[in-house]
Amino acid sequence: MKPMLAPSLLSADFAHLADAVTMVAESGADIIHLDVMDGHYVPNITFGPVLVKAVRKTTMLPLDVHLMIQTPDEYIDAFAQAGADGLSVHLETCNHLDRTIQVIKSHKIKAGVALNPSTPICLLDEILHELDFILVMSVNPGFGGQKFIPSTLAKISKLKSMITARSLQILISVDGGVGHDNAAELILAGTDILIAGNSVFGAADPRASVRTFKDIIMKSGRI
Repeated sequence: MKPMLAPSLLSADFAHLADAVTMVAESGADIIHLDVMDGHYVPNITFGPVLVKAVRKTTMLPLDVHLMIQTPDEYIDAFAQAGADGLSVHLETCNHLDRTIQVIKSHKIKAGVALNPSTPICLLDEILHELDFILVMSVNPGFGGQKFIPSTLAKISKLKSMITARSLQILISVDGGVGHDNAAELILAGTDILIAGNSVFGAADPRASVRTFKDIIMKSGRI
């Protein structure tokens, strides 16, 4: 399938969030990415289901909600009811990952697992067939604007090979330091969803940045 762009609202101006969502949607974004942080699992605090519900009212684009929180099982229902189209959890935060994935899927939304830079893909071996997508972190989670970790490219390639070898239909998304300079490499490695925060909302012209990402995707040749 053709790769997609998911601007991350973590880098948007929260005072004008509705305008930011509308702007990237009109510019060609495919998905809206929302990072939920609790100040415990990661050293930052962002927002909860109330904001996801508010964003849901502003767009028809899918909402991809990344739960960087210590107890995701306690909040799956709330985020699903708020309008999330997909939820990803970190395996380190789930005592029983299979149960967590099944609860997410019971809401008829997509279920994913997020992998930190130091988390090996082999830990997904027994759960891979149950996933809709995998979120590969290319920075250590917690803050936007960090530098991309180059070894992520090899990790994506290995993950893509694992998925292909099992004839599974699982999307790979990448978050952290994603920009115009490495987007083509990420797609070539096997990335299906480019999550871009600072490179979109921190750009002098965010609309133009989205269009540039879309041009790179079109030139990748993947359909």
